[in-house]
Amino acid sequence: MNERLTRMKTDASQFWTSRSKKQKGAMIGTVIGVIVLAAVITIFATRTTYATLYKDLSPSEIGQIKEALDTQGVKYEIAPGGTAISVPEEQVDSLLVQLGAEGYPQTGAIDYSFANSSGFGMTDNEFNVLKLAATETAIANLFKNLEGVKDAKVMITQPKEGVFVTDTQGEASAAIILNTEPGYKFTEQQISTMYNLVSKSIPDLSTDNIAISNQFSEFFDLNATTTDATSTTTAAGQLQMKKMVERDLQRQVQTMLGTLMGQDKVMVSVTTDIDFKKENREEDLVRPVDEETGEGIAISSQRISETYSGAGANAATGTPEAGTTTDNFTTYGEGAGGDGEYEKTEETINNDVNRIRKDIQEAPYKIQDIGIQVVVEPPTADDAASLPEGVREDIEKILSTIVRTTISKDVTAELTQEQIDEKVAVSIQPLYGKATEVANEKSIIPWWVWVVGGILLAVILLLAFFIIRSRKRAKEEEELSILEEQEELIVDDINDEIETEATVRRKQLEKMAKDKPDDFAKLLRSWIAEE
Repeated sequence: MNERLTRMKTDASQFWTSRSKKQKGAMIGTVIGVIVLAAVITIFATRTTYATLYKDLSPSEIGQIKEALDTQGVKYEIAPGGTAISVPEEQVDSLLVQLGAEGYPQTGAIDYSFANSSGFGMTDNEFNVLKLAATETAIANLFKNLEGVKDAKVMITQPKEGVFVTDTQGEASAAIILNTEPGYKFTEQQISTMYNLVSKSIPDLSTDNIAISNQFSEFFDLNATTTDATSTTTAAGQLQMKKMVERDLQRQVQTMLGTLMGQDKVMVSVTTDIDFKKENREEDLVRPVDEETGEGIAISSQRISETYSGAGANAATGTPEAGTTTDNFTTYGEGAGGDGEYEKTEETINNDVNRIRKDIQEAPYKIQDIGIQVVVEPPTADDAASLPEGVREDIEKILSTIVRTTISKDVTAELTQEQIDEKVAVSIQPLYGKATEVANEKSIIPWWVWVVGGILLAVILLLAFFIIRSRKRAKEEEELSILEEQEELIVDDINDEIETEATVRRKQLEKMAKDKPDDFAKLLRSWIAEE
């Protein structure tokens, strides 16, 4: 065994000293690369990939699920904020089924299956609480099936039934918060569908007592044509109309700028000043046909001309009466004994003018003033210089155009461009209040890791092949050298001595003394002791 180890050490040292520096460096680098590759593969092979088991739950629910996983010995990770929990990816499906059978999560996801497990000890109050929670869960599931809705939270308030018949019955109400997809805009039909789903699911619930909003605090209200709440004759209606106008403008600007910069990069606020004075008037206007000359159109005309001439007493005399005017005129000649003559022309013209009658009903409201405030986050939140040049000016021009076309024409005609620009405010700064969502991260091994691993594996196999072949060649050469030495040491036996039993024993003793001296010494001692 020692000779074999010594021989292997000698062969290894000869193999190492016979290599050049480049070969030694390549071999050392290969060994290091193999060790690093083995470590990387071991890390990735033994690394546990986690997937989200539950998300968007309350910390109390996450705590209950954590206790259930601890009792089962399952590894888990809790997301920042304590609203989501992840488990090994291969155990997600089985844990969902197992925890669902045990009733987890115990809040926020109650369905009507609780009635099958309710016992006789359940009170009416407990039953009503569970029934209300089941109704909220059922409505939330209905909303999740709508396009653009990722999640929904429903809160229902129902009045208590009075003991006596004369007791006044309160009204039910519902508040719903939707987690909508960024940039999605609901149509009026979809909003009406949401209100009808809630109203028809809860007895005696009016659409006026339903409030629906999203995670960005944007309310979705019914169209004004479907409700009486937007009547401009009441203060509540005027306030509702003002909110509706501001909301529509805000959504328009939010959608447009969100498409340009990103939905989570823009925050818009719109304020308006609306005049709700409603005016009905009649106008009877009389205007000349020709505005320049002030003349009307001639409807009828009459002209009379008279001429007379005479001598002596028959001559025409007289002068027009002082202070009188007439459209008719007379030309007078000489009189008092001389010859005289006169000419009389009479012209009558009936003129008419434009008579205009207007029944004017003013609009129910006019937008007298408007202000638009926009906060834009640059591409790099902490670097305002990352916003491309000219983007802010473009946004201001767009908003100025919206202001000019939205304000009443009577007011816009009196405003200058500078005054319109003052109604727009654009701020460039980071948005720190954005809603965040825990992403379901899965570790994915990059493709280059597999390529590098394949190359290193091929190099390892080639080196192992060359090393084995070199060792095999060295062993063959060693065996050949031993055979050659043995051939050189072989000498023809010239001893013609006939072997007897005594000579055979002598040779055996000589071989024993040479190969096993200890045993031979023991044998000699035993012989001496016998003698």
